Amino acid sequence: MGNKKPPFRADHVGSLLRPPGIKDARSAAGATELTKSGFSTNEALRRVEDDAIKNVVALQESVGLQAVTDGEYRRSFWHYDFMGALDGLDLVERSEAGVQFHGVNLRPIFPTISGRLSFPDNHPMLGHFRYLDSITALTPKISIPGPSACHFRTAPDDIAPDAYQDPEVLFDDIAQTYRQAVHAFYDAGCRYLQMDDIFFAYLCDPMQRAEKTKQGQDPDWLISKYAEMMNKAIVDRPDDMVIAMHLCRGNFRSTWAADGAYDPAADAVFNQTDVDIYFMEYDSDRAGGLEPLRLLPKGKKRVLPGFITTKTPELESIDGLKCRFDEASQYVDIDQLGIAPQCGFASTEEGNELSEDDQRRKLELVVQVAEEIWGGVAQ
Repeated sequence: MGNKKPPFRADHVGSLLRPPGIKDARSAAGATELTKSGFSTNEALRRVEDDAIKNVVALQESVGLQAVTDGEYRRSFWHYDFMGALDGLDLVERSEAGVQFHGVNLRPIFPTISGRLSFPDNHPMLGHFRYLDSITALTPKISIPGPSACHFRTAPDDIAPDAYQDPEVLFDDIAQTYRQAVHAFYDAGCRYLQMDDIFFAYLCDPMQRAEKTKQGQDPDWLISKYAEMMNKAIVDRPDDMVIAMHLCRGNFRSTWAADGAYDPAADAVFNQTDVDIYFMEYDSDRAGGLEPLRLLPKGKKRVLPGFITTKTPELESIDGLKCRFDEASQYVDIDQLGIAPQCGFASTEEGNELSEDDQRRKLELVVQVAEEIWGGVAQ
């Protein structure tokens, strides 16, 4: 019957294209504020979200996946919604341009740290997880931004000096905040938690590294601190809780923000964190070669290389994907591999430039590849 607990041979990062009904309901509601229970303040919007999540869970079940998400349907961003609900962190909208992606800018939302950070007991996404858990018999997974997001995405001038003059104190508080989050999700019933800690990959990009150097921060030191934060957050998690990490180079309306092979961060990611599963973007030359996989320690850790892109509708060929796995197996045992798309399909509510039918075919392909290479999803 195979393994019924993660890691699975086929999986996906988490976000899925928002159906028109959700977009219309959010527009009609005129706001995306969340109550501390985890649901919209607008009852009509909440009902639309509930129904849409039931449908997208059914989609994931129907294609043969064993882990399901809520598609991040209650979120506007993959990261800011989570971050903005932390104690001590606020989201500020400004007139200046948002974060630069390839040919487009993110909406002008800027995290600001106004006080000492902590994870509130009534964080909205605990409610998100409980609802997902209530409507599926499969493994419910929730993805949240990794600890590095609170630091990397907050400009030095947006950190209140009376709260954090010493960066080491900030790093310690971020790690403790995430430790609180890990245990809160566990208490809510979560046994499969994913951290989207993409800024390890950003710090492999020469331009991103140069920008951090300009700010007076050594990129390699940041990589080590980010690994330390992650490990402190998860090191004492319960034995039956699986932790995944997702790495990519940005995903907004089918564009990206960074380039560069994983080499500068691979050792820290694989050997300085106690993560179980790695979702790694590998759908283009921007990710570099597969050689960094050689640093994955032998044992139970698993990498799901994202050879299938979520940025374009074209469907990858089975034979081409098998060739990629033949290449990957030169660096890591095939038994420590699985497959997932390179990123989410809608890291923000705008979504990528492909259709819901395209998305379904991509998810079906993930399952098909797992069946052909390993004999099933739960193997």
